[in-house]
Amino acid sequence: MGRSPGKAGATSQLRIIGGQWRGRRLAFAPAPGLRPTPDRVRETLFNWLAPFVHGARCADLFAGSGALGLEALSRGAAYCDFVDSSERALRRIESHLGMLDARASGQCHAMSALQFLQIAEPGYDIVFVDPPFDSDLLAPACTLLAGRRLLNEGALVYTESAAGDGAPLVQPGWTLHREKRAGGVGFRLFIVARGQIV
Repeated sequence: MGRSPGKAGATSQLRIIGGQWRGRRLAFAPAPGLRPTPDRVRETLFNWLAPFVHGARCADLFAGSGALGLEALSRGAAYCDFVDSSERALRRIESHLGMLDARASGQCHAMSALQFLQIAEPGYDIVFVDPPFDSDLLAPACTLLAGRRLLNEGALVYTESAAGDGAPLVQPGWTLHREKRAGGVGFRLFIVARGQIV
């Protein structure tokens, strides 16, 4: 969930772009600086993830509207933890999970991503790390993911940041798998090499 300057308004929508819920439009409450990852970025990301997403255990950190985690579930992920400090945002994600008959496939955690990573159980296959662009939270979140060994071998970590910020510091055992820029957004996919979790 990228964030950029903006105004709170009435109701905004996100569109699921692939999988069993393709075309479904889900309403979420806008907030200043809240912006779902754009459709074209999500489409590229999930093309990258296509061989890996089925059956995956995921975490959507800084979930916001839940666009990334919901897209993953639509495309066959087995489970997703949605993490955000906004209880209002999480209530809307819980509503979407109910509407999509997917309550058993997701759990919402009302806390900061860094707090969640301190208590999370290992075993993630895909993690989305998309903090507000001006928050300086990308590096510490990645450090906790690696340092607490929360990722399975062969796991994938997606990061999104302002294009001008450059790549985050690569963690031990992580390899840059794909990267691209779209407008002011830089997005990357890292893979945890098998046998290289330290």
